[in-house]
Amino acid sequence: MEKVEILIEALPYIKKFYGKTFIIKYGGSIMDHTEAKKAFFEDIVLLKLVGINVIIIHGGGPSISNMLKKLNISSEFISGLRVTDKETMEIVEMVLSGKVNKEIAGELCNHGISALGISGRDSNLIRAKKIFASREDEEIDIGCVGEVEEINKDLIVDLLEKRHVPVISPVGSDYAGNIYNVNADYAAAAISSSLNAEKLILLSDVEGLYMDINNPETFISQATSVEIQKYLYEGVISGGMIPKMQCCIKAIQNGTKDVHVIDGRKPHSLLLEVFTDDGSGTMIRGI
Repeated sequence: MEKVEILIEALPYIKKFYGKTFIIKYGGSIMDHTEAKKAFFEDIVLLKLVGINVIIIHGGGPSISNMLKKLNISSEFISGLRVTDKETMEIVEMVLSGKVNKEIAGELCNHGISALGISGRDSNLIRAKKIFASREDEEIDIGCVGEVEEINKDLIVDLLEKRHVPVISPVGSDYAGNIYNVNADYAAAAISSSLNAEKLILLSDVEGLYMDINNPETFISQATSVEIQKYLYEGVISGGMIPKMQCCIKAIQNGTKDVHVIDGRKPHSLLLEVFTDDGSGTMIRGI
């Protein structure tokens, strides 16, 4: 009966989200969690089989760092951004588009899902422009690091209409052919907004948002984007959550309906967030 009750609880959500589009950012920091990784693929398969359009944008920072270490190439971060010269960019693209991307797509195919691994460079999917880091009011050139300027949403729509699951690596290029490493959160947000997606779901190595990170009882299960902006202004949100929340707000302002931040290390956190009343992370509502 407990299993039946779980299915009944999920039923209205399955009906509500049938035919809707979910953008899921799969963080590189959770790819080494074997049990959670297995559960993630199972969750994606279930979402697809109940009629939800799924698009995956993945990171791969730890894999990039491991490869650079193997090749004795030093890696430096400034303001949270990896300094990426042309040599490093070749490694970044090789790892993201050639290794991580194909592993994810291949695993979904092994589950009977038609997944297609592509790069943000394919068919100009992610048009990007160069950005600079800042430190003590100084602008610093960090190489081949970019931000999204434009998304070729027609390509994604075409793949969804053909019932594929696009798996996208966050590598972009500009009109001159320069290649850029793009933050996966912001790439996912840009794709989500271009499609006016029902949900943008960020799987990371954090449980969600807290009013006080040292007090578990202050966990925020739901909030509006206006409330999140207020928390940012008041300094309630700090550290690494600041850019993530700014990304969430930007996604909602540009067309995404709701954004979720969930702990990808927790097996089946994706299904718990989407198909249960209590959820598992923080939901940021657009309205």
